[in-house]
Amino acid sequence: MSSPRTTHRRTSSDDETLRRFGYQPELARRMGPFGNFALSFSIISVLSGCMTLFGFGLITGGPAVMLWGWVFVGLMVLAVGAALAEVTSAYPVSGALYFMASKLGGPHWGYVTGWFNLLGLLGGMAGGCYGSALFIGALLNLQWGWAPTPENTMVIFGAILLLLAVVNLFGVRLVSVLNSISVWWHVTGVTVIVGTLVLVPAHHQPADFVFGEFSNRTGWNNPLYVGLLGLLLAQYTFSGYDASAHLSEETKHAQVSAARGIVRSIFWSWVVGFVLLAGMLFAIQDYAGTVGTATGVPPAQIFLDALGTNAAKVLLLVIIVAQLFCANAGLASASRMVFAFSRDNALPFSRTWRRLSLRTKTPVAAVWLSVVVPFCLALPSLYSATAYTAITSINVIGITPAYAIPIYLRLRAGKHFTRGPWHLGSWSKPIGWTAVIWVGFVTVLFCLPAVSPVTVDTFNYAPLALLSVLLLAAVLWVTRGRRSYGIPEYGTAKEREQMGQDLV
Repeated sequence: MSSPRTTHRRTSSDDETLRRFGYQPELARRMGPFGNFALSFSIISVLSGCMTLFGFGLITGGPAVMLWGWVFVGLMVLAVGAALAEVTSAYPVSGALYFMASKLGGPHWGYVTGWFNLLGLLGGMAGGCYGSALFIGALLNLQWGWAPTPENTMVIFGAILLLLAVVNLFGVRLVSVLNSISVWWHVTGVTVIVGTLVLVPAHHQPADFVFGEFSNRTGWNNPLYVGLLGLLLAQYTFSGYDASAHLSEETKHAQVSAARGIVRSIFWSWVVGFVLLAGMLFAIQDYAGTVGTATGVPPAQIFLDALGTNAAKVLLLVIIVAQLFCANAGLASASRMVFAFSRDNALPFSRTWRRLSLRTKTPVAAVWLSVVVPFCLALPSLYSATAYTAITSINVIGITPAYAIPIYLRLRAGKHFTRGPWHLGSWSKPIGWTAVIWVGFVTVLFCLPAVSPVTVDTFNYAPLALLSVLLLAAVLWVTRGRRSYGIPEYGTAKEREQMGQDLV
């Protein structure tokens, strides 16, 4: 454990680094290295991403694509995370990605990156919380016969967002504690779920089914296209790890802790997620019945068929709590992005979104904005059965390019980029270019339709959401952004005077 003197020295160093970038320390630096790792691990949340898109994986390639796709996508995301961690170590600032892009490429790059990141984070909040609502609806259906209609699911969804907003308003210390609990809940939860599914059922699927069965129920005839679509399950799950960077101003020894938090959260999620998916697939009793389950949640049907009603309820509760932990961490990340972007005058009504609570140092208005927008994004789910897939695609095609832009600009900067204490050494270029190419590929892939025939009900509106945000960003840049937006160079004269007094 660090002594109080060591902790104070590290905190002072963190604050001095922040001042060099032109920012006064405003947020409370109360999160340790484990808390930072736990934040991203909780947002990745294999019990959220893997479970909410499990049914999608069963129809877009089935077990073979789900498992081998997980292995391949995890490797690619690890490259993206490592390259991003290197840039994070150099720029440990809230808002992270857009700040990096502004520093390395100029304000226009930063502005576009910020809007991508914001879209992805808010889309992730919508997708994660709506997925939790689906699971809660399935549990209520088993317990009391409550019909999981779109209207009922939307009510649960709204209640979840309200609960998370209230929790986040208590401050980052509570968020950090909950994230630490979340890590052990996820690991223990996966152990309990997989262990129960291995020991209890009398029947298990053979290995050639789990590792080799291909299932296509999308309506498309091209197996390669269908298999590529199936990668969404893994790519959607492996998102949100930029949270370690977003909360770097609230993390001690941030230049190292935030970078390690990104990489370690991806690696351990990769390992734990593979075990979870394999355990679930081995336990499938009736494939067609699982896909077409009346609960609307295929994992719930697996539990019912393999374990019975009572055990199914318990395991559903384990997953739901994990999903709420995930969404809570996601809200912390999204609200800090809103705060930081507003601090640099990038958003309309920036003065409102950057205000902090005097007591908790929490951006209260930013928290509320970060729950209202996801609620609006999920409203099409009332009318379209495939809207949830589109919401998850919004998360991927919004947040993933935001990861790649600072990595690309770091590569372009070459020797002009000043490394932080955590870096990749001679591996920077090969890992960085691998990351950029992969991001470009998946961004295009998840703009494509997932189901055939393409109708009003099955249309993937994620590209429209993406284009709308880019159009909004372009209009705002022309009308106000190029005049108002900008990261500080060294702060104003008054800030520099205050910095000098604080350093003394």
